[in-house]
Amino acid sequence: MTDLDDQGPVRAPRFGLSGKLLILTILFVMIVQVLIYVPSVSIFRLNWLNDRLAAARTAALVLYAAPSGMVPDDLARDILASIGAQAVVMKTGQTRRLLAVSEMPAETHQNFDLREVGWFDAVAGAYHGLFDSKDAILRVIGPAPRDGEFLEILIRNEPLQRAMLRFSRNVLVASLIISASTLALVYLALHFMFVRPMRRITRNIMSFRADPENPSRTIKVSKRNDEIGVTERELASMQSNLTSMLHQRSRLAALGLAVSKINHDLRNMLASAQLVSDQLSSVRDPRVQRFAPKLLRTLERAIEFCQSTLSYGRAQEAPPDRRMIPVEPLVEEVRETLGLTADSNIGWIVSIERGLEMDADHDHMFRVLLNLARNAVQALEARAPNNPLRDQIRVTGRREGGVAVIEVSDTGPGFPPRAREHLFQAFSGSARPGGTGLGLAIAAELVRAHGGEIRLVEGTIGATFHLTIPDQAVDLDAWREERASA
Repeated sequence: MTDLDDQGPVRAPRFGLSGKLLILTILFVMIVQVLIYVPSVSIFRLNWLNDRLAAARTAALVLYAAPSGMVPDDLARDILASIGAQAVVMKTGQTRRLLAVSEMPAETHQNFDLREVGWFDAVAGAYHGLFDSKDAILRVIGPAPRDGEFLEILIRNEPLQRAMLRFSRNVLVASLIISASTLALVYLALHFMFVRPMRRITRNIMSFRADPENPSRTIKVSKRNDEIGVTERELASMQSNLTSMLHQRSRLAALGLAVSKINHDLRNMLASAQLVSDQLSSVRDPRVQRFAPKLLRTLERAIEFCQSTLSYGRAQEAPPDRRMIPVEPLVEEVRETLGLTADSNIGWIVSIERGLEMDADHDHMFRVLLNLARNAVQALEARAPNNPLRDQIRVTGRREGGVAVIEVSDTGPGFPPRAREHLFQAFSGSARPGGTGLGLAIAAELVRAHGGEIRLVEGTIGATFHLTIPDQAVDLDAWREERASA
């Protein structure tokens, strides 16, 4: 854990997710209010102008009916004042008649035809209404009463601008109230639904990082079924697995130290036993002469293995010293090492192609087959008393092109599902109480070093391990594809 602690404590950011959420919520609400305000003020302006045109149409009926010049000036001014216009003009046929005028302006600054108003024209008109001079003269055109072609009024921009500013102020006040309420509701909803759970997950990750081997630092999963709930459950599973892995690593470190100490002394003991065994070669007993070389070879293997374990600490296996080796004598050597004779309670059946050879390291393959066969013997002995007709170990071998195929099977109880999930992992894949699973892990490592493959065959009585050892010049993947296509 030193490499994690060296990075120093992790601090929560000053400007966290909650602050960013608040700023984004304010920004989005302001954008929405602008999008609402622009069409609102445009519609208000159109309605205001249409109201003036409606009043002008009513006045036009009175003014048009009166004979020319018969409307008193005071009445005309009152009518124009009620409309808010400086002049009212109606076109009929080819003539334009000035129905009333209080003050004829020298020029008009903007023309608006309300008979056909597009969206862009309405927005542009609202812009001009707000920001043009209050003394600007607007010429507004609309439908005329009776048989008139159109009616137009001349008005100053000041009353329209004043009305639009008043409307804008009212909209602003209402928007601020609505925005504040919406902002508070949205912020609180997001805060309780997302920010608080994320803070909780963040605090847990920081706490777990400080002491990942403490099971109490694992996050407590809530009952949520959404993405946050899935994240919590996956995080809890990951933390539990990591805690278990770290505990296992600590045990392995302690075990490695203990094994190194044991191996150091065991190597010295084996060396002494080897010196004593050397003297057996001088004994003339035929049985002693038969077994003494095998005993010496076994002691040499044990000493080499102890030495490699000490230098491994690290214990990687040495690269295989590959050469073509006969398989049948190798299998016979495994049987003798296990002490299985013709009158043993466990049957030993060998079915190997005559003259079968494999391109492999002799000692490595001896260890692979010995580990597999020893596991089979232990599985069968667990249901003692044994019967050689029922309790059997079978070793078969054949060549398929450039690949040697060997199978080691037994008629034992097989592997439980949990052991199958971690079959070739040390301290995890053992099916025997008190077992370590090291034998299968070592076998898998040695087979992989040869570029081969080892797997458990499904659907067989007991356990059957299938080994493929390709010759050095053979690509196992290409060989597998070739077999599949055939």
